[in-house]
Amino acid sequence: MTDLHEQHIDGYGTVGVRPLDPQADADVVHAWVSEERASFWGMNGLTRSQVAEIYAHMAGLDTHHAHLVTKDGAPAALLQTYEPAADRVGECYDVRPGDLGVHLLLAPAGADGAHPGWTAALLSAIASYVLLTLDRRRIVVDPDVRNTKAIARFERQGFARGPVVVLPEVDIPDVYLPEKHAQLAFLEREAAFPA
Repeated sequence: MTDLHEQHIDGYGTVGVRPLDPQADADVVHAWVSEERASFWGMNGLTRSQVAEIYAHMAGLDTHHAHLVTKDGAPAALLQTYEPAADRVGECYDVRPGDLGVHLLLAPAGADGAHPGWTAALLSAIASYVLLTLDRRRIVVDPDVRNTKAIARFERQGFARGPVVVLPEVDIPDVYLPEKHAQLAFLEREAAFPA
Protein backbone atom coordinates (compact mmCIF):
# COMPACT_ATOMS: atom_id res chain seq x y z
CA MET A 1 0.00 0.00 0.00
CA THR A 2 1.07 3.54 -0.68
CA ASP A 3 2.00 5.80 2.21
CA LEU A 4 -0.43 8.62 2.96
CA HIS A 5 2.41 10.47 4.68
CA GLU A 6 6.18 10.07 4.60
CA GLN A 7 8.63 12.11 6.62
CA HIS A 8 12.37 11.85 7.13
CA ILE A 9 13.59 12.81 10.59
CA ASP A 10 17.33 13.46 10.90
CA GLY A 11 19.03 11.02 13.24
CA TYR A 12 15.94 8.81 13.33
CA GLY A 13 14.88 7.61 9.90
CA THR A 14 11.88 7.74 7.62
CA VAL A 15 8.38 7.46 9.05
CA GLY A 16 5.55 6.31 6.82
CA VAL A 17 1.82 6.25 7.54
CA ARG A 18 -0.35 3.98 5.40
CA PRO A 19 -3.82 2.46 5.67
CA LEU A 20 -3.86 -0.72 7.75
CA ASP A 21 -4.59 -3.84 5.69
CA PRO A 22 -6.86 -5.86 8.02
CA GLN A 23 -5.72 -9.23 6.64
CA ALA A 24 -2.11 -8.62 5.56
CA ASP A 25 -1.26 -6.76 8.80
CA ALA A 26 -3.26 -9.02 11.13
CA ASP A 27 -0.29 -11.05 12.38
CA VAL A 28 1.75 -8.05 13.51
CA VAL A 29 -1.23 -6.18 14.98
CA HIS A 30 -2.52 -9.28 16.78
CA ALA A 31 0.93 -9.85 18.31
CA TRP A 32 1.04 -6.26 19.58
CA VAL A 33 -2.50 -6.09 21.01
CA SER A 34 -2.08 -9.48 22.71
CA GLU A 35 0.81 -8.33 24.91
CA GLU A 36 0.16 -7.44 28.54
CA ARG A 37 1.59 -3.94 27.96
CA ALA A 38 -1.32 -3.38 25.50
CA SER A 39 -4.02 -4.21 28.05
CA PHE A 40 -5.44 -0.67 27.79
CA TRP A 41 -6.00 -1.27 24.07
CA GLY A 42 -8.79 -3.69 25.05
CA MET A 43 -7.97 -6.57 22.71
CA ASN A 44 -6.11 -8.96 25.03
CA GLY A 45 -7.47 -12.47 24.54
CA LEU A 46 -8.81 -11.92 21.02
CA THR A 47 -7.82 -14.30 18.25
CA ARG A 48 -6.03 -13.19 15.09
CA SER A 49 -9.32 -13.59 13.18
CA GLN A 50 -11.22 -11.44 15.68
CA VAL A 51 -8.61 -8.67 15.42
CA ALA A 52 -8.75 -8.86 11.61
CA GLU A 53 -12.57 -8.66 11.73
CA ILE A 54 -12.48 -5.56 13.94
CA TYR A 55 -10.15 -3.77 11.53
CA ALA A 56 -12.10 -4.97 8.49
CA HIS A 57 -15.21 -3.44 10.07
CA MET A 58 -13.31 -0.20 10.73
CA ALA A 59 -12.10 -0.11 7.11
CA GLY A 60 -15.73 0.22 6.06
CA LEU A 61 -16.36 3.32 8.19
CA ASP A 62 -16.06 6.92 7.03
CA THR A 63 -15.36 8.28 10.52
CA HIS A 64 -12.78 5.86 11.97
CA HIS A 65 -9.56 4.79 10.24
CA ALA A 66 -6.68 2.46 11.12
CA HIS A 67 -3.12 3.02 9.92
CA LEU A 68 0.17 1.19 10.17
CA VAL A 69 3.05 3.52 10.98
CA THR A 70 6.46 2.36 9.79
CA LYS A 71 10.03 3.37 10.55
CA ASP A 72 12.34 2.74 7.61
CA GLY A 73 9.72 0.32 6.27
CA ALA A 74 9.38 -1.76 9.46
CA PRO A 75 6.11 -1.71 11.48
CA ALA A 76 6.47 0.78 14.33
CA ALA A 77 2.96 1.65 15.55
CA LEU A 78 -0.76 1.18 15.11
CA LEU A 79 -2.53 4.52 14.64
CA GLN A 80 -6.28 4.93 14.74
CA THR A 81 -7.88 8.25 13.83
CA TYR A 82 -11.51 9.13 14.34
CA GLU A 83 -13.99 11.98 14.15
CA PRO A 84 -14.75 12.83 17.80
CA ALA A 85 -18.33 13.84 16.98
CA ALA A 86 -18.94 10.29 15.70
CA ASP A 87 -17.32 8.65 18.72
CA ARG A 88 -18.26 8.26 22.37
CA VAL A 89 -15.59 10.79 23.34
CA GLY A 90 -17.72 13.43 21.61
CA GLU A 91 -20.27 13.03 24.42
CA CYS A 92 -17.65 14.07 26.98
CA TYR A 93 -16.24 17.40 25.73
CA ASP A 94 -17.10 20.26 23.39
CA VAL A 95 -15.90 19.07 19.99
CA ARG A 96 -14.45 21.85 17.85
CA PRO A 97 -14.29 21.99 14.06
CA GLY A 98 -10.92 20.58 13.03
CA ASP A 99 -10.57 18.15 15.96
CA LEU A 100 -9.34 14.64 15.20
CA GLY A 101 -9.14 11.86 17.76
CA VAL A 102 -6.11 9.59 17.87
CA HIS A 103 -5.40 6.23 19.48
CA LEU A 104 -1.79 5.05 19.31
CA LEU A 105 -0.17 1.72 20.13
CA LEU A 106 3.60 1.59 19.77
CA ALA A 107 5.39 -1.54 18.63
CA PRO A 108 7.32 -3.32 21.37
CA ALA A 109 10.99 -2.46 21.74
CA GLY A 110 13.18 -4.61 19.54
CA ALA A 111 15.85 -7.07 20.63
CA ASP A 112 18.31 -4.23 21.17
CA GLY A 113 15.93 -2.46 23.60
CA ALA A 114 14.50 1.03 23.76
CA HIS A 115 16.17 3.97 22.04
CA PRO A 116 16.10 7.45 23.62
CA GLY A 117 14.11 9.89 21.48
CA TRP A 118 12.46 7.15 19.40
CA THR A 119 8.90 7.73 20.64
CA ALA A 120 9.23 11.53 20.46
CA ALA A 121 10.36 11.32 16.84
CA LEU A 122 7.54 8.96 15.95
CA LEU A 123 4.94 11.16 17.67
CA SER A 124 6.30 14.23 15.87
CA ALA A 125 5.75 12.52 12.51
CA ILE A 126 2.24 11.45 13.53
CA ALA A 127 1.42 15.01 14.66
CA SER A 128 2.70 16.26 11.31
CA TYR A 129 0.47 13.76 9.49
CA VAL A 130 -2.67 14.68 11.46
CA LEU A 131 -2.20 18.44 11.80
CA LEU A 132 -0.51 19.28 8.51
CA THR A 133 -1.20 16.53 5.96
CA LEU A 134 -4.81 16.06 7.11
CA ASP A 135 -5.07 19.81 7.84
CA ARG A 136 -6.60 19.42 11.31
CA ARG A 137 -6.58 22.09 14.03
CA ARG A 138 -6.28 19.88 17.12
CA ILE A 139 -5.47 16.30 18.13
CA VAL A 140 -7.56 14.73 20.92
CA VAL A 141 -6.32 11.71 22.90
CA ASP A 142 -8.19 9.81 25.60
CA PRO A 143 -5.85 7.38 27.39
CA ASP A 144 -7.18 5.36 30.30
CA VAL A 145 -6.53 7.28 33.55
CA ARG A 146 -4.50 4.30 34.81
CA ASN A 147 -2.17 4.51 31.80
CA THR A 148 0.14 7.01 33.45
CA LYS A 149 3.00 6.26 31.03
CA ALA A 150 0.91 7.27 28.01
CA ILE A 151 -0.40 10.40 29.74
CA ALA A 152 3.12 11.49 30.68
CA ARG A 153 4.36 10.73 27.15
CA PHE A 154 1.66 12.91 25.58
CA GLU A 155 2.42 15.75 28.00
CA ARG A 156 6.13 15.59 27.13
CA GLN A 157 5.08 15.86 23.48
CA GLY A 158 3.25 19.13 24.17
CA PHE A 159 -0.31 17.92 24.77
CA ALA A 160 -2.29 19.98 27.29
CA ARG A 161 -4.15 17.95 29.87
CA GLY A 162 -7.93 18.31 29.72
CA PRO A 163 -10.60 16.91 32.01
CA VAL A 164 -10.93 13.36 33.29
CA VAL A 165 -14.11 11.95 31.75
CA VAL A 166 -16.10 8.74 31.73
CA LEU A 167 -16.54 7.41 28.20
CA PRO A 168 -19.89 5.60 28.10
CA GLU A 169 -20.24 1.91 27.32
CA VAL A 170 -20.91 1.12 23.65
CA ASP A 171 -22.87 -2.07 22.95
CA ILE A 172 -24.08 -2.31 19.36
CA PRO A 173 -24.13 -5.33 17.03
CA ASP A 174 -20.62 -4.85 15.59
CA VAL A 175 -18.88 -3.10 18.51
CA TYR A 176 -18.66 -3.51 22.28
CA LEU A 177 -16.59 -1.10 24.35
CA PRO A 178 -16.82 -1.06 28.15
CA GLU A 179 -17.11 2.18 30.10
CA LYS A 180 -13.71 3.90 30.31
CA HIS A 181 -12.31 6.50 32.70
CA ALA A 182 -10.12 8.62 30.43
CA GLN A 183 -7.74 11.54 30.71
CA LEU A 184 -8.37 13.84 27.78
CA ALA A 185 -5.43 15.75 26.34
CA PHE A 186 -5.16 18.10 23.37
CA LEU A 187 -2.44 19.21 20.98
CA GLU A 188 -3.20 22.42 19.08
CA ARG A 189 -1.60 22.86 15.65
CA GLU A 190 -0.20 26.26 16.72
CA ALA A 191 1.54 24.67 19.72
CA ALA A 192 3.01 21.81 17.70
CA PHE A 193 4.00 23.89 14.67
CA PRO A 194 4.41 27.55 15.68
CA ALA A 195 4.38 29.98 12.76
